[in-house]
Amino acid sequence: MTDRLDLPAYLERIAYRGELRPSLSVLSALHLAHATHIPFENLDVLQGRGIRLDLDSLQAKLLAGGRGGYCFEQNLLFAAGLEALGFRVQRLSARVRYRSQRILPRTHMLLLVDVDGGRWLCDVGFGAEGLLLPVPLGTGEEVRHYAWRYRIVPEDGLWLLQSLQQAPQPGWQDLYAFTLEAQHLADFEMANHYVSTHPDSRFVQTLTVQLPTPEGRHILRNRELIFDRGVSVDSRLLADDEELLMVLAGTFGLRFAPGTRFAYQAR
Repeated sequence: MTDRLDLPAYLERIAYRGELRPSLSVLSALHLAHATHIPFENLDVLQGRGIRLDLDSLQAKLLAGGRGGYCFEQNLLFAAGLEALGFRVQRLSARVRYRSQRILPRTHMLLLVDVDGGRWLCDVGFGAEGLLLPVPLGTGEEVRHYAWRYRIVPEDGLWLLQSLQQAPQPGWQDLYAFTLEAQHLADFEMANHYVSTHPDSRFVQTLTVQLPTPEGRHILRNRELIFDRGVSVDSRLLADDEELLMVLAGTFGLRFAPGTRFAYQAR
């Protein structure tokens, strides 16, 4: 087992051919490249396979295997890439608030990067309305990521990442709440076990695959295929599991053997 990242393989996987120095411009370019080339997905969970978070396993799956993953896999890999280039990276955890009124456990991973005299929230693993680019911490500044707008605001000792919603309730909506307490791999192993095995976890219940682009977000939720432009949404239902496999390959670059099935709860 190694703790070293195959940096050329990572850069090839995200199709990045720009500068390789710790700067805000490079951070932004890497963030966009990763977010738009490695899909957010939970397909191993729905096949009863454990999610391993060591770097060897992440590289075997997301790099050599051409697969995607969810927050822990995505952001641990991104952190390894950033640190290999000399960035200062802190690993954090958050409570998701997206479309939920309940207090949920800390089951989301994100990153805080210090660069060019500022601190930037980076997150290539949220799915849903996740970030395409870094967001500044501590300024309250509204930033636009193509059709989406974000900001980070303080609340009672917490930081909230918010996105500007058009519908169903227009206005700023919380995506998640976090603190600046550094987290360790052991913390993420615990949260990873919960989200990949607990019967109440949406990742156990629902097939979820997403891949954002500057033009919009490709989303597959069970058999519903969605393209969200931020201001308008197209959706259709897939006919059967064979079409689902075709969409996984054609839209998301995820290839499985004919006859592969996923144990999601149809809705």
